Amino acid sequence: MQRRAIRDAKTPEKMKRNQAQVDENQMSLTEKKEKIEQNLKKLTALGKVNPTNKYQDLINDVAKDIRNQRRYRQRRKAELVRLQQTYSGLISKTAFYEEQTDYYNQYIKTCMDNLASKGKLSKKPGDVKGKKSKQVSQRYTAARLHEKGVLLEIEDLSSSQFKNVIFDICPTEEVGDFEVKAKFMGVQMDSFMLHYQDLLQLQYEGVAVMKIFDKAKVNVNLLIFLLNKKFYGK
Repeated sequence: MQRRAIRDAKTPEKMKRNQAQVDENQMSLTEKKEKIEQNLKKLTALGKVNPTNKYQDLINDVAKDIRNQRRYRQRRKAELVRLQQTYSGLISKTAFYEEQTDYYNQYIKTCMDNLASKGKLSKKPGDVKGKKSKQVSQRYTAARLHEKGVLLEIEDLSSSQFKNVIFDICPTEEVGDFEVKAKFMGVQMDSFMLHYQDLLQLQYEGVAVMKIFDKAKVNVNLLIFLLNKKFYGK
């Protein structure tokens, strides 16, 4: 008996219910009546049913459930349809975003490959012009960048002071990476590493404005245009 108790404890509830249903189906009519009477006594002891009215409340509830079975089935079917539609929508969105990601990665790779090919130094003897055009840094005043629309604003600094701010844009050994140095009235203030790939990502995501040095706001599209024109000959 102890072994049986241990076995029952390890048996999943769903299997127990299925086994109980099988056992009930194998009962005789008399056995079923006896079990119903036992269960009614338990429910009476718990105050769930009233034997004085011949369990009429329970009979009414059973009849109500039988009448509503069709409604329950229709409700479950409608819920299943909604779940299937939601699942299909999620599948479609997942496929769309995966396609967008692949497109974006290919776009970035193509851009970086183009930059690498255009940013290489010329190996021909005497081609000094080609070397210089790819190596030289570009210097702008904040006022000049503001005129070009690249620089939008600098926090805590009025536009009348932009002529005192110098930005040096210096290409690094890594293709697409630039070190931007800032000076105010000839004094070195700060430097910022600008990644061309990050600009392309912002452009792809529709971000129009970004911050550099945590103070200066620049136009992403016009900054990309400036870099292309000055460093990649686009």
